[in-house]
Amino acid sequence: MDYIIIVAGGKGLRMGSDIPKQFLPIGGKPVLMRTLERFREYSEDLQIILVLPEAQQDYWQDICQKYNFQVEYLLANGGQTRFHSVQNGLALVPDDAEGVVGVHDGVRPFPSIEVIRNCFETARTAKAVIPVIPVVETVRHLEKEGSVTVPRGEYRLVQTPQTFDIQLLKAANHQPYNDGFTDDASVVESYGYQITLVEGNRENIKITTPYDIVVAEALCKL
Repeated sequence: MDYIIIVAGGKGLRMGSDIPKQFLPIGGKPVLMRTLERFREYSEDLQIILVLPEAQQDYWQDICQKYNFQVEYLLANGGQTRFHSVQNGLALVPDDAEGVVGVHDGVRPFPSIEVIRNCFETARTAKAVIPVIPVVETVRHLEKEGSVTVPRGEYRLVQTPQTFDIQLLKAANHQPYNDGFTDDASVVESYGYQITLVEGNRENIKITTPYDIVVAEALCKL
């Protein structure tokens, strides 16, 4: 069986809202619901694990009733960091499980089905896969004495879902936490495993600011 761990722990501080960003409505439906629905659309057999801070779970249950949300999932408590939240989600995956487990940002409701499928299928052999998109802006590197332009063709922007062999991700997540763990690929890379890149989709934005909400509303109409 394959699994997807959807991590939703934002407080919405950059959004300037009292409501955590994963619960804000886009196209008439909360962001997080759209995210879960996208993965259920990809596969009816995929086991969805939602990781949510305990303090937000009652609110989430209330809005699930309000919107008559029917997607089935397992629920895990959020941790102190993303790394610890993923550990809590992985704890719901049996220790002897075989297959692929993905980790996805709860505030990325627009991964394409094609990208999700490519991530999961590639991970069956490559073991550690992340979707990326090219950098289209000019990039400068900040230095002590100013800044310099760097070749943007040598860089990629990283998205989710990031997909891994289940046993590999479980083993990598037994490492002690360090501040260099910015995503799950960095955890697996620290464990000594090479990451394979696949093409992402530009619509797969991470909703973080009010501007992103405007873009998300437009994407809902496509």
